[in-house]
Amino acid sequence: MNELKQLEMLLSQGKISRRLFLSRMSALGLAAAASPFLNIGTAFADVPKKGGRLRLACHSGQTGENLDVTMLTDIMSQMVSQQVRNQLVVIDEKGVAAPELAESWEPSPDAKQWVFNLRKNVEFHDGKTMDADDVIDTINLNRGEDTKSPAKGILEPITELKKDGKHRVIFTLESGSADFPYILAEVNLMVVPSGTTDFNKGNGTGPFILKQWEPGVRAFATRNPNYFKEGLPYFDEIETLALQDVVSRTNAVMTGQADVMARPDLKTVDFLKKAGKVQVIDVPGYAHYTIPMVSNKKPYDDNNVRLALKYAIDRKDLIHRILRGYGVMGNDHPISTKNRYFNTELPQRQFDPDKAKFYLKKAGMSEHTFKLYTADTAFAGAVDAATLYAESAKKAGMNLKAVKVPNDGYWNDVWMKKEMCWSFWYGRPTEDWMLSLVYAEKANWNESYWKHERFNKLLIEARSELDQTKRRDMYWEMQKIISDEGASIIPVFGNYVYIANKKLRFKNVASNSMFDGRRIHERWWFA
Repeated sequence: MNELKQLEMLLSQGKISRRLFLSRMSALGLAAAASPFLNIGTAFADVPKKGGRLRLACHSGQTGENLDVTMLTDIMSQMVSQQVRNQLVVIDEKGVAAPELAESWEPSPDAKQWVFNLRKNVEFHDGKTMDADDVIDTINLNRGEDTKSPAKGILEPITELKKDGKHRVIFTLESGSADFPYILAEVNLMVVPSGTTDFNKGNGTGPFILKQWEPGVRAFATRNPNYFKEGLPYFDEIETLALQDVVSRTNAVMTGQADVMARPDLKTVDFLKKAGKVQVIDVPGYAHYTIPMVSNKKPYDDNNVRLALKYAIDRKDLIHRILRGYGVMGNDHPISTKNRYFNTELPQRQFDPDKAKFYLKKAGMSEHTFKLYTADTAFAGAVDAATLYAESAKKAGMNLKAVKVPNDGYWNDVWMKKEMCWSFWYGRPTEDWMLSLVYAEKANWNESYWKHERFNKLLIEARSELDQTKRRDMYWEMQKIISDEGASIIPVFGNYVYIANKKLRFKNVASNSMFDGRRIHERWWFA
């Protein structure tokens, strides 16, 4: 098994991708289960049991947030909203688009028109029956001229949206889109009743009915007896707690005050495993850490500055000291090895002080002090990661100052406001979805304010290209453009790591988003 140990070491250091790791293991005749580095938690064989209250410890939550579907930017509001609402489409544990409020869908031959057939007799919590008007109005809330919804960018291709009776909705797009159903699983597209004005009531079709909502503090909901998914949910109640401090979250789970948490301090995971009081669940996925640079302002409008900053970060050190091996190196683009069109031929960018000095001098910024704003609400260890970045930048002759700011209000007051800050993305299972959401010029979540004519042209063309080879080439080129000319440093991809009560049971944990694709409340149960 020496070969396995060597492969595990290379994977933990970010020297090989998870895909290459699996390929090498296969060549050695080894099963993936032989390595804990690919552990995604035990898929329990128990028959799901009903009952109990799930207590979810969230790592983020702001006192000013609400449950308006167009404004869900924080994990707490996203999780609570998902407990009480549904989308037309859900991404399953394999990363595949599956019907939810939609019963089925049918594309036209050119994938330019999509007909969605809605489930019948699905009720909102107030007793109203869901119909096509509710779906259309929800979509329009997110694509209106004045909306601030992050989903606006991915909905731009829709040219016409109409109903055909009460249970059929027809989407017409400006051009074909082979992946269109996937984007309807976006978190902001949870269906709400037509005409909703008070979103904080949480009126939806979801598995739980909201009873209490204290933004940034606590939410409480009870099982929906009329839920359209037979036999679900398993829990009777769910309590969502905002515990931004990682020590508080960990103590809550260890002492039985909470049942599950995400984003533990990875330095403590081995200790927690050995203590044997909790289960540690490790799920590789699409999640990645970014440092967006505000590219429409100096000095970040100069790509020489951006390249200098990309070469000045020690990615391997971040994986080792911050992620503790629970991740792989990023290449300054947001497409993971799990995506279908991951560019396997793009050279991996490494820490290179000489190249960083070269580009910094070329930009005339050798004496400039760069500021990286950070708080651990971005991810556990973000403050330490900023300090490490400042240390590696110093080796490249760069002055970079880590500026620690409060957790509360980080996503409203720092992200997309300050010149550089840490950010985090769950990633998306399709390239078009991820790129349209964050990197398209008009995307509301274009966190670096980046514009690139060739990239935007390719993004539209690839969406409607049905020839898989041509489509792959387009996405490969887009990844290269973002890596070489983009305004985001993307140093690492990290696994989802959860600390949970040992009584919690689950099947296969999804990797498309945190907390089992934000579906922990209806996919998990107590033994």
